Amino acid sequence: MPEPTRTVALLTTLAVTGGAAAVVAGDALVGAPAAAAAPAARCPIAPSQPTTLPELSAERLRAALGTLPDAEVSAALVQIRGSAGCWQDSEGIADTRSHRPVPPDARFRIGSMTKVFTAVVALQLVAEGRLDLDRSVQHYLPGLLPADYPTITVRQVLSYTSGLNGVGVPHKDPDWFLAHRYDHWAPGSQLDLTRPPLFTPGSRQRYANADYWLAGLLIERVTGNRWDEEVTERIIRPLHLTGTSAPVDDPRIHGPHVRGYEVIDGRWVDVTEANPSLQWSAAAMISTAGDLDRLLVELFGGRLVPPAQLELMFTVPDVPAYDGDDDPTNDRPAEYGMGLSRYRMGALTIWGKSGDRPGYNSGFGATRDLSRRLVYSVNTLHMGGEQPDIAQRIIVSTFF
Repeated sequence: MPEPTRTVALLTTLAVTGGAAAVVAGDALVGAPAAAAAPAARCPIAPSQPTTLPELSAERLRAALGTLPDAEVSAALVQIRGSAGCWQDSEGIADTRSHRPVPPDARFRIGSMTKVFTAVVALQLVAEGRLDLDRSVQHYLPGLLPADYPTITVRQVLSYTSGLNGVGVPHKDPDWFLAHRYDHWAPGSQLDLTRPPLFTPGSRQRYANADYWLAGLLIERVTGNRWDEEVTERIIRPLHLTGTSAPVDDPRIHGPHVRGYEVIDGRWVDVTEANPSLQWSAAAMISTAGDLDRLLVELFGGRLVPPAQLELMFTVPDVPAYDGDDDPTNDRPAEYGMGLSRYRMGALTIWGKSGDRPGYNSGFGATRDLSRRLVYSVNTLHMGGEQPDIAQRIIVSTFF
């Protein structure tokens, strides 16, 4: 899902102009049983159960996809599931050589949606008593943080309230990306510990990869295994996510997939291959729409994380978002739980996450009762920009 502030702003504009339907939240208890995602052939667009969510419109959803490729996007894939109605479609081309259509089981880089997987593993370790949310990073990783650093807790790391800094490389600048796309980064080298935290830990929330790189280091320290091994053994294999992987250095996407491109000097340059070690435990993973939908079902349904820890994923800290100034009059509230983002529009609350890598922009989100679930992948042609308008249109057409 696109980041909360921009999404809410867009939806507010649509509501004022009459473009969004009035809705009531479909929230229910997380622990309630949830059915597994149904195949498309048995998943009609009409609701299978009573719902207060707006009716899905195939015409509106098709209009949201538009005609691809265009100047901004080469391809898009949308999958909607749940008792409030189902729909899926794709548009555009999978590659420039064959111009083949987008396969429904296409694998794509999910970017920061990786953080949901990392949060799940960390919270499983909390439930097992192997990680303590209120113990310090200094306790688990002695010598990693400089001696003059303030105490930073595991809770602050997972809730983006640590203030930690990452290295400032322009990884979404085309020139930098093409020069460094195959570079290897050792775990932890992505952190910039030469600078102090941006704020007193726990006092602000700042969304950043740095917290989830550190979460990966914590997982490795307490388990003795690599981060990717823990994600695979705890989530990918138990849920049979056959199109999902947590690569460390492999630059390729294996299996059916859509190629990613960047327009440079009027040419489409293939940017599909890239070493994911810079993104690592914050943004390295690859998945499919079907796998991500299954993750939503199992996670929200309480079958991956025990109730006490699961609730932390749906709990946003009561602190302001970091905005770089000391003026409290322009503060915005925090928007992230542990791994998940909260998107609010009137009575409706959606929980999910977005991700972005060169050539790939993706997201997933659902009402908490799982009655409507969205997974999308959009292949952008210009890295490092705002969320593409097509992603915004898909979300609006799905939920509003």
